[in-house]
Amino acid sequence: MGGSSRFDFDTVPAGAYWGDVVAGLVVAGRPDEECYTCAAGISPSGVVHFGNFRDIVTSYVVAESLKKKGKDARLLFSWDNFDRLRKVPVGVPASFVEHIGKPLSKVPDPVGCHVSYAAHFQAPFEDAMTKLGMPIEFRDQTALYEAGTYDEAMFRALKKRFEIADILLSFMSEKGKGEKGIVPAEYRDAYYPISLYSRFTGKDNTKILSYDGATSVTYYCADSQKTETVDLSKNHIAKLAWKVDWPMRWKHERVAFEPAGVDHAAPGGSYDVASTIAPQIFGYEAPVFAEYKFVGIQGLGAKMSGSKGNAVSPLELLDIYEPELLKWMYLRKSPNQSFQLAFDTEIYRQYDEYDMEKKSNAIPFRQAVAFGQIVQWDEAKMAIILAEMEFVYDWSSVQRRLKLAEKWLTKYNVAEKISLLPSVNTTYIASMSDAQKEHIHQLRKSLEDKTAVSIKDLEALVYAIPREEGVTDEALKKAQRAFFKDVYNLLIGKDTGPRLGTFLFVLQRAPVLALLTI
Repeated sequence: MGGSSRFDFDTVPAGAYWGDVVAGLVVAGRPDEECYTCAAGISPSGVVHFGNFRDIVTSYVVAESLKKKGKDARLLFSWDNFDRLRKVPVGVPASFVEHIGKPLSKVPDPVGCHVSYAAHFQAPFEDAMTKLGMPIEFRDQTALYEAGTYDEAMFRALKKRFEIADILLSFMSEKGKGEKGIVPAEYRDAYYPISLYSRFTGKDNTKILSYDGATSVTYYCADSQKTETVDLSKNHIAKLAWKVDWPMRWKHERVAFEPAGVDHAAPGGSYDVASTIAPQIFGYEAPVFAEYKFVGIQGLGAKMSGSKGNAVSPLELLDIYEPELLKWMYLRKSPNQSFQLAFDTEIYRQYDEYDMEKKSNAIPFRQAVAFGQIVQWDEAKMAIILAEMEFVYDWSSVQRRLKLAEKWLTKYNVAEKISLLPSVNTTYIASMSDAQKEHIHQLRKSLEDKTAVSIKDLEALVYAIPREEGVTDEALKKAQRAFFKDVYNLLIGKDTGPRLGTFLFVLQRAPVLALLTI
């Protein structure tokens, strides 16, 4: 029974858009729904990285496809901040080990800038969603649990705890039961579908001893070694176990579609269990479900992981990607296709493909990087360069991409950065022939005399200096490349660099003349 509402992306007809196909299935399964809820969510246990954006963007696509069909639809995102702190991630003080077992919303902010640990990691993600123009309804699970919103459903689950235990056991293999030492009868008798945060310590190191069949339980707190009976309708310290909590929320929010990654989508995993519990315990058919592949990182050398401390936050990603480009990166791929976000020069190709598809008159990102750094990110100087070279771009794109290019270069690609040498490159000069030195003398004299003042003048100059009578075109090109190499090595210590005429136009003459003194 579990998994009957799974969507297989391989069934999408050629030429059809997957979002429209899924939306059609959602409507067919729930033709009389007043408003279709497309859901997503995450536990803010650390940096909420942009791999998680695939969760919400998948639901976003289906919600938008439903709207195109004339249906009312909403995009809902749950912060599972009533989940326990399981471990202390990299980047959080080791002393936070004392908070393990508390709800994420009850752990203090490690930096001290937000009301809680959870809020600290939620805020940048929500900020990024605003910048991306995502119409999201956020749900604070701590607030909902503590308000008693889920009381009726929770007590229903407690009363049906044996049935839930049987469902969970049905998804366990005999080998798995044996390895975990699970004796079905004992497991069933001791099973409760909730965990409790002790009123003595605030942690979930507790064991339920009995349930009165109504609203009260008696539990033992292992940390304080105390026992108490508590009315859960008055003291909201209980949380449903994930595989019960998930289908409960499907019913509460009337979820029609929700995706998840492979960790929840595995056969016999969270979705299969939840989609069985939903109708049998809560009387609600599981929503259409789709498994998505995770997004990788190129240029940082590691998979995104909040717990490992190498996660890239949404706002960091928006430091180098335009919001619309970032959405396009996700939307153009079917969720069952993996892809990578680029922090290296692969981002040039991504921007180029985006501009080509959108028929954009934006400045190419690679040009924003190349020209931007030689004008020191000065918009006025950039305008002069573009005018001199007769490049006409949408000016807002220049302003926008200069900022993104600067972040990309200075934060993630320092090795690509170009800067003048602090002193004369005597080592390189020692390797030069008299003919090579003569070419440099000619260049220096022209720059000193200001015989070449425009970009066109300078371009003509640097191509003319190596020219000799009677040489073939191929030999001339070889000589020009060798001359450019000499100039770059004297100025920046590299064999190649930005377009030479433009570079010389922008640079301050005094330091250039000093470096060309040989």
